[in-house]
Amino acid sequence: MKITEENMSKFIIEQSFWDIFPECEIGILLIRDIDNTENGCKEFRGQITEFFEKAKDEAKKYMTEPVLSQNRVISVWRDAFSKFKTKKGARSSIEALLKRIEKGKEVGTINPLVDIYNSISLQFALPCGMEDIDTFNGNLRLTVTNGGDPFLALGDEETDYTLPGEVCYLDDEGAVCRCWNWRDGQRTMLTENTKSAIAVIESVDPSRHADLEAALDMLSSRIEKTMVGKVITKMIMNKDCSELDIK
Repeated sequence: MKITEENMSKFIIEQSFWDIFPECEIGILLIRDIDNTENGCKEFRGQITEFFEKAKDEAKKYMTEPVLSQNRVISVWRDAFSKFKTKKGARSSIEALLKRIEKGKEVGTINPLVDIYNSISLQFALPCGMEDIDTFNGNLRLTVTNGGDPFLALGDEETDYTLPGEVCYLDDEGAVCRCWNWRDGQRTMLTENTKSAIAVIESVDPSRHADLEAALDMLSSRIEKTMVGKVITKMIMNKDCSELDIK
């Protein structure tokens, strides 16, 4: 599709977010020419699965405290989530993943790209996600919402709505990801038809800048080595760099 001013869109991290999290860093990849089908990745499926299985073992090194929430990679996110309005029980995506590992529950495969980014999230204990760029309506924004933005979560059958004061990813149609990185929506999720995507790795711990860089580099490398897609942009956004053309 020819990109014009009319269909150009951006990812914007708004000032309301930086007012709460001035030290946050968000790693970004823009990925094009995606083939997210099992048939397309069959030559590399074994490699993707191996990444995933090894990451599950590596994730255990972050859980050194007897209480899950006391481990630093989780406690920093507990603290972050205490600074904005959330749905009751909402936790960061990395806490949800590590909780399954701790309890010995299966973290199953979903599709090539999801499996790749989950392997990165587990290996580095950082929240990581992706969205289908072509599903966005207008700009994608990370912001503090006024509430009332429609959202249909993965696995749900009824639309829910954001809360006033909630940090979330939004576009002009509604919420894309609720409570920052808690739950993704059905409308923008990765499918076998996804051709362009944005990957996001989030860090609220300034001491982990090097880990964020390494995670972003490894995610990019795994996507290209397995020929699932082509990475065209790789960057880390912060309060001094908070806007990016994505489409």
